[in-house]
Amino acid sequence: QVQLVESGGGLVQAGGSLRLSCAASGRTFSSYTMGWFRQAPGKEREFVAAIRRDAYRPAYTDSVKGRFTISRDNAKNTVYLQMNSLKPEDTAVYYCAAVRTIAVLTSAREYDYWGQGTPVTVSS
Repeated sequence: QVQLVESGGGLVQAGGSLRLSCAASGRTFSSYTMGWFRQAPGKEREFVAAIRRDAYRPAYTDSVKGRFTISRDNAKNTVYLQMNSLKPEDTAVYYCAAVRTIAVLTSAREYDYWGQGTPVTVSS
């Protein structure tokens, strides 16, 4: 069982930055692929970024490439999402997710554990 707790969301102006953190419980964090997803009001949850346990070749959705960076610190059981050059369309609740695999997965259906989410609002 893995418990995930996100933090770092908030209100920021367009062009600003935020860093989201997701702290995971348990002693096997390094065995998990970690993902970030987001859900805007009235929309389906969508993939943002994912990183496998050795951080090799993270995956990003096209709309955040070059602006967002996913990283992890296995010693701290934490995954991060650095978000730069934020746009109003990035406004959403951001969720951290985990699945025990070596693969980098981009579908929400493939993740087993989810956090409660942290809201991000980007004003224009």
